[in-house]
Amino acid sequence: MSQFKGVLKKMLTDYTTPIQYFLNLEGDFLHMNQLLGQSIKIEFEKYQCLNCEANKKIFRQGFCYDCFTETPRAGEWIMKPELSKAHLDEEDRDLEYEKKVQLQPHIVYLANSSAVKVGVTRKSQVPTRWIDQGAHEAIQLLETPNRYLAGVAEVALKDYVADKTNWRNMLKNNLQDEDLEAKANELKPHLPNEVRDYILEDEKEFAIEFPVNQYPTKLKSLNLEKNPVFEAKLVGIKGQYLIFNNDVVFNVRNSEGFYVKISL
Repeated sequence: MSQFKGVLKKMLTDYTTPIQYFLNLEGDFLHMNQLLGQSIKIEFEKYQCLNCEANKKIFRQGFCYDCFTETPRAGEWIMKPELSKAHLDEEDRDLEYEKKVQLQPHIVYLANSSAVKVGVTRKSQVPTRWIDQGAHEAIQLLETPNRYLAGVAEVALKDYVADKTNWRNMLKNNLQDEDLEAKANELKPHLPNEVRDYILEDEKEFAIEFPVNQYPTKLKSLNLEKNPVFEAKLVGIKGQYLIFNNDVVFNVRNSEGFYVKISL
């Protein structure tokens, strides 16, 4: 039996057909696609904050409470791009970090995950962002020079299209498959004037195929705090979820900061 230990972080991906997934545990890269059809045992051993590395209960995004409220990697502007202020030379938590992340090209996009949604990501994260949220199609709508303007566009479009994925429908593969090019053209007139110069024309859809042998019919989420030892057969990977043969799904990203032992 092979065993690997380390702190969970979101799976790394490679944009191929299908998507290739890798889990980095203390330098050991598990190629998750190769584990499809195999039994996997996951044991939760302790917490390890992604910032301070202390064994303190994870609060959110892989951080303990103190780090979540202090680190610039968890600033409110990350979830709400319209709150970005680096372009004004105003600091939230760490201006140097905020300039590095906020003052770079950002993409406003439409994605088909459960249904059409609008979102924002750094240009450098295309197509990783779409893979992570389980979108099977996506299209770029705007390319802005900073995060703030992308946020302004996203807020304007939220009145006409969702900004969140229904993760249950996404994992069950219950999809509303809309024409993203047509939807993009329908939404462009609703963009505010300050972002109109950044509209992209004639963009084509990205197609994404996930390595799933069996979709769940009912969903049971694995919570390692409540169920610290879990074992089942891996039958699929979609978004940042591992799908097991007993309808259990495990959101790796939601468990960042959990130190685990994985046995194969």
